[in-house]
Amino acid sequence: MRPGFPLPDVTWEPLVPFWAAAERGELRIPRCDSCGAFVWYPRKTCRSCGGQAITWDRVSGRGRIFSWVLVRHAFVPQFASLVPFATGLVALEEDPAVRLATRFVDCEPCELAVDAPVEAVFRDLSFPGVPGSVRAPLFRPVH
Repeated sequence: MRPGFPLPDVTWEPLVPFWAAAERGELRIPRCDSCGAFVWYPRKTCRSCGGQAITWDRVSGRGRIFSWVLVRHAFVPQFASLVPFATGLVALEEDPAVRLATRFVDCEPCELAVDAPVEAVFRDLSFPGVPGSVRAPLFRPVH
């Protein structure tokens, strides 16, 4: 296992702009300069048109729950203090085909439902016994 696991590797080249934006409290997703399509998960060429010029655009942080699950057993020891917690996928408002994996915060699981509106909030991720923290976009229901 890499040092710092389960914190995200903020130095991994394809996602450096994502984590740098999160540190500033921004959600940025790569977009093709040629056709305007979002390119998520990041890659060097656009899936829609083959364009190679990609810019990381700021998005609203609003979206809808695509799917979610309540985790009742920590399969990774570092998550034990979080159990139970809700995790899932959020389809972004700007393009529902862009789906971000997340943990849901500031709510009870009974507040979650597929297609419910959510918004990004930025929190420091840290885990017992793991040095450091990473600022990450998590999502909460919009009331």
